[in-house]
Amino acid sequence: MASRMPTRAQLLESAQGLCSAFASKADIDTLLSYFSSTHQISAFEHGLPLLAPFLGRPFTGRTGPSSVRAYFELLQKHLTYDNMSFGTWVVDPDSSRASVKGTAKFTWADGPGKGQSWDEHFAYILDFDQDAKVTDYQVWADSGAAYLARRGELAQLTAIEGKDNRPADDHSDTKTLVDA
Repeated sequence: MASRMPTRAQLLESAQGLCSAFASKADIDTLLSYFSSTHQISAFEHGLPLLAPFLGRPFTGRTGPSSVRAYFELLQKHLTYDNMSFGTWVVDPDSSRASVKGTAKFTWADGPGKGQSWDEHFAYILDFDQDAKVTDYQVWADSGAAYLARRGELAQLTAIEGKDNRPADDHSDTKTLVDA
């Protein structure tokens, strides 16, 4: 007997619910309510693990030091965000998957980089079970900005960039003499 597959509308509703809850800074239990209780769940934010504590490590299950709960706890500890929005949804009911691009202003929340902010575009891919609950949560984001902010170096770089909007190698401040 074939298992039933959620419809496109069900997948979209579930994905939008999770993303809306995250954008509105819902508590972790609310976020976890969008995840499957019948399948193993995972969260994975792509990037080098040495750049930030929530990058490049698989977080699986609901409890424990490497759980999806622990992933969201790390995000809450190290990041704040504002003006998060999502758009351009792609939903594939045949594979029970949805993807979306989002934007937000992120701020590093602790250590040497406390208070350093950046505007970011990111992408999610969400996989679902037969009840349109998330089983796998993947994120692609700007790990370089997070790393620089964590180290307290992002503000200095963005200040330099803000003073001079020309690319560093455009040579527009150099005079060229042409033989007539």
